[in-house]
Amino acid sequence: MAFDIAVKRVYEAPAKADGQRVLVDRIWPRGIAKKDAALTLWLKEIAPSDELRKWFGHQPERWAEFRKRYSAELDGNGEAVAQLRALLGKGKVTLLYGAHDEAHNNAVALAAYLRAQA
Repeated sequence: MAFDIAVKRVYEAPAKADGQRVLVDRIWPRGIAKKDAALTLWLKEIAPSDELRKWFGHQPERWAEFRKRYSAELDGNGEAVAQLRALLGKGKVTLLYGAHDEAHNNAVALAAYLRAQA
């Protein structure tokens, strides 16, 4: 079964088409009120470790290695991954992130991980 996953910056306006909105950052994004984020869930436990996040630093040349290391962290984080899969079993989920880089961030890596596992 393929999951219906979207990825979106948390700063973009919520839409009905988003389905369940899940923030997957460990740190709350600057400048956005919790009520404006319209979250179903803030699943900070699924975010990369602080150590990995700081190492990556959103440097595109580290992207492939970041994805590899983050996948290894996710493999060891069964509870948070199961929680997200349970939501995906109920319909569309939009993974929200705060980073500026739309192509190289943990939500993109997480979506690819989940699709590969489906």
